[in-house]
Amino acid sequence: MNHQNHNHHEHSEHEHEHNHDHDHHEHHAHMMEDFKKRFYIALLLTLPILALSPMIQEFIGVDWGFPGDAYLLLALSTFVFFYGGRPFLTGMIDEVKQKEPGMMTLIAMAIIVAYGYSALTIFGVPGRNFFWELATLIDVMLIGHWIEMRSVMSASSSLEELVELMPNTAHRLDEQDETEDVNIADLNQGDRVLIKPGEKVPADGTITKGQSEIDESMLTGESVPVTKNKGDEVIGGSINSEGSLTISVEKTGTDSYLSQVINLVREAQNSKSYTQDLSDRMAKWLFYVAMGAGLITFIIWIMVGPSFNYALERTVTVMVIACPHALGLAAPLVVAKSTTLAAQSGLLIRKRSSFEEARKITTVVFDKTGTLTMGEFGVSDVSASGDYTEEDVVKYTASLESQSEHPIAQGIVRYAEEKGISYPQPQSFESLTGKGITGEVEGKQVKVVSPGYLEEQNLEFDNSAIQPLSEQGKTVVFLLIDEAIAGYVALADQVKEDSKQAIADLRERNVEARMLTGDHQKVAQWVGEQLNLDEVTAEVLPDQKAAYIKEIQQQKNKRVAMTGDGVNDAPALANADLGIAIGAGTDVAMETADIVLVDSNPRDVVNILDLSKATYRKMIQNLWWAAGYNILALPLAAGILSPVGIVLSPAVGAILMSLSTVIVAINARMFTYEG
Repeated sequence: MNHQNHNHHEHSEHEHEHNHDHDHHEHHAHMMEDFKKRFYIALLLTLPILALSPMIQEFIGVDWGFPGDAYLLLALSTFVFFYGGRPFLTGMIDEVKQKEPGMMTLIAMAIIVAYGYSALTIFGVPGRNFFWELATLIDVMLIGHWIEMRSVMSASSSLEELVELMPNTAHRLDEQDETEDVNIADLNQGDRVLIKPGEKVPADGTITKGQSEIDESMLTGESVPVTKNKGDEVIGGSINSEGSLTISVEKTGTDSYLSQVINLVREAQNSKSYTQDLSDRMAKWLFYVAMGAGLITFIIWIMVGPSFNYALERTVTVMVIACPHALGLAAPLVVAKSTTLAAQSGLLIRKRSSFEEARKITTVVFDKTGTLTMGEFGVSDVSASGDYTEEDVVKYTASLESQSEHPIAQGIVRYAEEKGISYPQPQSFESLTGKGITGEVEGKQVKVVSPGYLEEQNLEFDNSAIQPLSEQGKTVVFLLIDEAIAGYVALADQVKEDSKQAIADLRERNVEARMLTGDHQKVAQWVGEQLNLDEVTAEVLPDQKAAYIKEIQQQKNKRVAMTGDGVNDAPALANADLGIAIGAGTDVAMETADIVLVDSNPRDVVNILDLSKATYRKMIQNLWWAAGYNILALPLAAGILSPVGIVLSPAVGAILMSLSTVIVAINARMFTYEG
């Protein structure tokens, strides 16, 4: 009963999260539609405003004036101001309440100044109205926000795409192996589910029957379909290729792999970026700069200018073009895009600020088992004695070991299968506790035993050949056939193929690569030599791992990344400048880390550093595009070049501003990364 309630609770949470993402997406979609609608209506009314503006009429050499035209112009402009400008006015109120003036305050200040000044000219204050500039300014602001919303929507739609990966129904099997189609929310742990060719896997589980190729590319970035057999795990949302599979459901709801990925992506997109904070701070200071520049412009032109009206016009121009709209887009668009790119490359960012600072990493510390190595025994050496061949040694050893669940046994059987060496089933099998196994194979008495057993039985063996293997941390088992030594098999934790390349890539980038492990010194040294590591530290406890990280950090200009997969790595991951967890590792390691590697591939550590640098470059590019506009436009708007006849009007300022916004949005959208 409790089990069912627990699962029901999980499903409710999962549905709530799905709804949360859906509501969040709906909110963004609604905002985007709102800006689009306001833009089109404001643009439609801008046409008669342009036609009624005396400045435009003068420019094209016509006179469309009629009694009351100024009041009609005021009425149309008032509607555009309140309807088109509403998002900016309400945004300003929020910012002022929080005592944090920023982008919305600047935009609102610009349109209030333009509208207020123009309305005064209608009621007798000498000067020319800026209604057409007001209308065009609101138009470009609305289209800018619309572009922003579209960019953010497309960048963050990865969450929606992830949610859509899951099928709606599953074929659940009952005790009579009859199928019943049920909603995936009704699946419980332990349920058996049939997956037909071409269908999506409905939940995380273990294959109990069948064999097939599974396409996990959308989830893990693994481009080649993975062969899955009985006993292998499958991920909900992956696609079954040609074979029929029966799986036992292991994880549902919020526990599922996909649910955890969605949470990580959402956390990363919602977490404040350091560079984003920088752009927010720049906007705040720009508000004060704009206010100060407006005041100084007014004072100087009152003192040296031709009239009060000209001083007012210059001040209005400065206020109108001070809006840092592009600055507001510079960081968020790149943040959203880089998070999506990272997820597509199998890098799940949990802490945004740590990811951005990854570009400064000088030292990467790796755990050994499961990170640089496979974490499972593999055959490294085979030797035969007497009349037997190496193939015979593998055949007879694998025959007995196929009956055992020991990791060494699994390594030997796997090696035989990889080499295409077939082995017979033993006629009998028995375990020799703490010493090995024995049985009858093809009528022969066969034993697979430890060196200790040979010493007990006073059987002589070539210790000079075994000694170097032991020093490398390898495990050696001997094969006895009819009580005579037929050979031996040496096994070691296999170094991952990608580890060597990852270390070489780090060295190319002048990043130090070290290994920190709780394993024996000899084993660690052997792995370190194979990978050409800068430093190897072995036989350390979890708290010593954390202390080791702190020790490196205390050295001048050292920034440390720690990569690990176990519970024992969690303290070190938490203390490092960048904690990287291997996706196949423990939940504790993943919860502590800043970034999770879906593919458990050491080369992805290099990809993190590269993507961090690329993201930072793109952000700084965008900030310069945005801030550069303000740096150039403000002095021109103030009239610094008016003595040589160059004066920046509010209309030209608005065009420049919209151009800057569009460049920033396009620049962010063009951000690509090949990991």
